[in-house]
Amino acid sequence: MIDLDDEVAVRAADPAGMLDVVAALPTHCREGYELGRNASPMPSNEGIGAIAFCGMGGSAVAGDMIAALGADRLALPVVVVRGGRLPAHCGASTLVVVSSYSGNTSETLACLEDATRRGCRVAAVTSGGRLLERAPVEGSPVVRVPAGFMPRAALGYLTMGPLGLLEAMGFEIGAGSDLAAAAEQLETLAATLVPSVPSSVNPAKRLARAVGNRVPVIWGAAGIGAVAAARWRTQMNENAKAPAWSAELPELDHNEVVGWSEGQGSRFFLIALRHEAEPRDVAVRFPVSMQIARDAGAQAEEVWAADGTPLDRLLSLVMIGDFASVYLGIARGFDPTPIDAIARLKQALAEA
Repeated sequence: MIDLDDEVAVRAADPAGMLDVVAALPTHCREGYELGRNASPMPSNEGIGAIAFCGMGGSAVAGDMIAALGADRLALPVVVVRGGRLPAHCGASTLVVVSSYSGNTSETLACLEDATRRGCRVAAVTSGGRLLERAPVEGSPVVRVPAGFMPRAALGYLTMGPLGLLEAMGFEIGAGSDLAAAAEQLETLAATLVPSVPSSVNPAKRLARAVGNRVPVIWGAAGIGAVAAARWRTQMNENAKAPAWSAELPELDHNEVVGWSEGQGSRFFLIALRHEAEPRDVAVRFPVSMQIARDAGAQAEEVWAADGTPLDRLLSLVMIGDFASVYLGIARGFDPTPIDAIARLKQALAEA
């Protein structure tokens, strides 16, 4: 395994610079928000009764983040569509946000066609591809984000771009007012997570070392915690090249907890993502549930979000997880950037 405190070795194992991209999250968030605010033509919010956010992979995670951040502030439902068909309720009173970083995601393009056919109001988020070609033809605003990233590394743009658009349309989510402080806090956090900071005081490196060869399982409280846990899971998959699972409390206490039976936890490392705004009835479940996993043989640790606004908490958990997943991949001997399995899958599907 690579020594994570050997900065030269860590940099050499990350030839595409994923660690630097992860550290740039606060910049991506600021730039993405402004891109969304300045998108045109700006659709009217008059009569909109629901928002559907369509995307796959990192774009879908961005939708989950927007839904979680808007849960207590938006007086209309937000659904995240992972697939090529909109729910039956979508129509003229629905704003459909179609998001594909590459612009060529087949499911997202299918949602654009479906939304256009149903007379929905549509906005697009992309760096190019067929989505960029087709959305203006439909008269839809486009939040055009910078190209050149792996889609999962563009999360700041893919999340804050649509948030900027929604706020420019008149939906009050608080992202703009919260963003300046959140970005500054992220920059402070990033300074503790970069490769030059040793494991003794670098929480992401320390966690990657602790996980080792175990399978990561990530828990979070329903809402922000669960969304962060899902992001950690996909980052462990793609950056660390590791199977990983995520679940949310209290739901997991009605099913998954039974699976943590005697001797069944020895292959797993449980990471509980915590924050100060958890409902009390959920917060009290964490120590009991984690002890059940420990009794089954799992190792378990808590990771706490920064205090502050919902945006502060969510983005801080995302950043810690992004760094930890990259370090875990490097420690296990993987280049964190390539996603060969997805490329192979796409090729096989194309041939089929």
